[in-house]
Amino acid sequence: MSKTDAQLQSDVIDELAFEPKVDASTIGVTAKGGVITLTGTVRNYPEKYAAEHAAKRVGGVRGIAEELKVEIPSTFHRSDAQIARNALIALESDIDVPMNKITVKAENAWLTIEGVLDWHYQREAAMRAVQHLIGLKGVSNLITIKPLISPIDVKAKIRRAFERNAGIDASKVQVALVGDTVTLSGDVRSWSEHEEATYAASSVPGVIFVHNYTHVV
Repeated sequence: MSKTDAQLQSDVIDELAFEPKVDASTIGVTAKGGVITLTGTVRNYPEKYAAEHAAKRVGGVRGIAEELKVEIPSTFHRSDAQIARNALIALESDIDVPMNKITVKAENAWLTIEGVLDWHYQREAAMRAVQHLIGLKGVSNLITIKPLISPIDVKAKIRRAFERNAGIDASKVQVALVGDTVTLSGDVRSWSEHEEATYAASSVPGVIFVHNYTHVV
């Protein structure tokens, strides 16, 4: 049985309160048509990220509208120059991030990372390395992936990845490929499965962009 919007709202509020990285008292939650909207303020970017992912964990959530504002306490303010320097240090300290392949830019406490890497896991590692920096309001990950294999092999590899994954009903998800961009469609059972399908597809060598248009039913 599908949940009502009132039930979804209540469940997301409970999940935010359950998440230790989030101060749920500063976050508002509304639900309409299975789409959750988060409003209010958080103290840092990791808390914003944690709140969004807590909402996605709730069964029945079909989409997230994240309108949270980061209001950093004055004691944690950092200049853009400091944020950029700390980002470079964090990237250089992560064994999964290739040396000297990524450039950073900080503007108004918002960090942008760019570069060309070989693997999706390296792109994700770069994001994890910088997203907990003090004074950060947000991160734009513009790193692209250099194709390593022929595009004709990509679709078959994605299909096999879905079939191996216990969290994905491979028979319900369709895969389309145009160049280095994968488009997923069909039905999934939860937002978690939606995210799992995105991750599995993006982990295949040669994939740079994934558009996941699957619907939570």
